[in-house]
Amino acid sequence: MKKETAKILSQNKIADGIYSMWIETTAAKEAKPGQFIDVYVNDDSKLLPRPISICEVKDDSLRIVYRVVGGGTKIMSTYQEGDEIQIIGPLGNGFDMRDGKAILVGGGIGIPPMVELAKNLSEKIGKENVISVMGYRDELFLVDELEQFSTVVIATEDGSTGTKGTVIDALDENGVDGDVLYACGPIPMLKALKDWANGKGIECQISLEERMACGIGACLACVCKTKEKDEHSNVCNKRICKDGPVFDANEIDF
Repeated sequence: MKKETAKILSQNKIADGIYSMWIETTAAKEAKPGQFIDVYVNDDSKLLPRPISICEVKDDSLRIVYRVVGGGTKIMSTYQEGDEIQIIGPLGNGFDMRDGKAILVGGGIGIPPMVELAKNLSEKIGKENVISVMGYRDELFLVDELEQFSTVVIATEDGSTGTKGTVIDALDENGVDGDVLYACGPIPMLKALKDWANGKGIECQISLEERMACGIGACLACVCKTKEKDEHSNVCNKRICKDGPVFDANEIDF
């Protein structure tokens, strides 16, 4: 893949430290739920791109929602409508959308990719068969978007909205059940969801978040432990950027 010059259509702050950016790009034509793009910041001192999950896709544009966590994303947050950025994408494999009732679970910055997934699943199996269980530390974001395509259940650490506790607490408290679970978020949450899904005999697909270097599978900087050997390296790991970021939960050795 080659770098592409993309145009920023809009950017706004939607929560504390969290920004939403719409960009015009040819990557939108092939983007699938669960994939990501590499974003290069306009600063020569920062050579590596920032991998950002795709939140929404519409016509020739896509939306990314990201948290400012370092110098690169801080620079990104200053960009305005009309600015240009270099990107590569779409990258990764994305979710394998099944028939049957869907449970979408997102935690923190793992929530954004659930929006495009909910949109696609609602078109495939009907909004009534899609339930989104979202976990927040405190301030909510993207709830309105998710409510367009699914029934939304919320968990917050302080109990200010919805269930007090984790997404597992929200799943149990609300009696959520389904045929396939799709999740993205921090590792402890994904591990707990793997165990929860296995206990109920539900298929579980998880999207792993990891720092990346090349984003195309060449550098082996973002490997995860797996139960089977990888054909590329002949050891029990896989590249999150190339083989993932979405995996069958039972394939990952947490």
